[in-house]
Amino acid sequence: MKPYLRAQMERYTQRLSELEFLLSREDIMKDMEQFLKLSREHTDVAAVAKRWERYQQRESDLAAGQEMLNSAEGDADMQAMAQEEVTSAEREMAELEESLQRMLLPKDPDDQRAAFLEIRAGTGGDESALFAADLARMYTRYCDSVGLRTEIINASDSELGGYKEVVLRIDGSVQTSTGSCGAYGVFKFESGGHRVQRVPATETQGRIHTSACTVAVLPEPDEQQAIQLNPADLRIDTYRASGAGGQHINKTDSAVRITHIPTGIVAECQDGRSQHSNKASAMRVLLARIQEKERSERAAKESAQRKSLIGSGDRSDRIRTYNYPQGRLTDHRINLTLYKLDRVMEGDLADVVDALQAFEAAQQLAELENSVV
Repeated sequence: MKPYLRAQMERYTQRLSELEFLLSREDIMKDMEQFLKLSREHTDVAAVAKRWERYQQRESDLAAGQEMLNSAEGDADMQAMAQEEVTSAEREMAELEESLQRMLLPKDPDDQRAAFLEIRAGTGGDESALFAADLARMYTRYCDSVGLRTEIINASDSELGGYKEVVLRIDGSVQTSTGSCGAYGVFKFESGGHRVQRVPATETQGRIHTSACTVAVLPEPDEQQAIQLNPADLRIDTYRASGAGGQHINKTDSAVRITHIPTGIVAECQDGRSQHSNKASAMRVLLARIQEKERSERAAKESAQRKSLIGSGDRSDRIRTYNYPQGRLTDHRINLTLYKLDRVMEGDLADVVDALQAFEAAQQLAELENSVV
């Protein structure tokens, strides 16, 4: 194991002892916010420590196997047994070291947050709106399969049953190769342009058309850390919601639109049955969009020093193509091609999500090793 990684493991072991002591203190247990924060850190640190403990065990097994191999000269059976133990230990130690390196990579603090996933129809008219609905269904089915919760915050329907725009809120967490990951960490690489090539339902001559949608994924702001907005900078409009929902949704001004006047950023919500809940949801989306604007401006200033790992996440970036005639999905950022488009559109996104996260981890690991050297 590389010296810098071994040193990190010793620090994690020490930190685990510190966390176990802190979590046993009565004053910490009475402070729920601090207790939850330390509990989350304990979960991550304990996972690293458990792998490190296994690595040390296999390291001892390797040493014992090598000693047996050296002392069993002339005993073919004993040598074969010792060699098998050495080979097994070396293989598992290599896997554990790689796993530990991934777990130590710097984490985006927003990765644990809930996310707003916005899909907007782009070029292609009605076909683009239908594709937007297909993407929303794809993401929703994937969330269902991994235990993430979804709700529609706002939707603007098209005439043929698609979406001109739809905003989903996704919450929950899943286990990945680098530990627990929240909704934003799962979907953050979906931001950008998504292109579809297929024969539209409205096409009478069987010609393949190319349409596009844009996707933006925003972390939900922490209420305690969210930027404070001046009420004088907000214009709040109420109106009657449209679409399904029974008599109530069409007879009261329950839908809410909030405009942040200085930036012109707008957020709407009409999915809830009350004006109060819609206003709260719209405000969360507005805060997320404003913070994303600030984040993008900071990234633009820093881009001269360091480029984003996987694209810029800008909606103008064409990140992926869905080719229906060939049954092919291609992610252009990492040269990933899958010939199972039908399954992907039914929510089988695991290979895509894992490949993007693995690529980011590989890039971070290369930077880490270069900085150590």
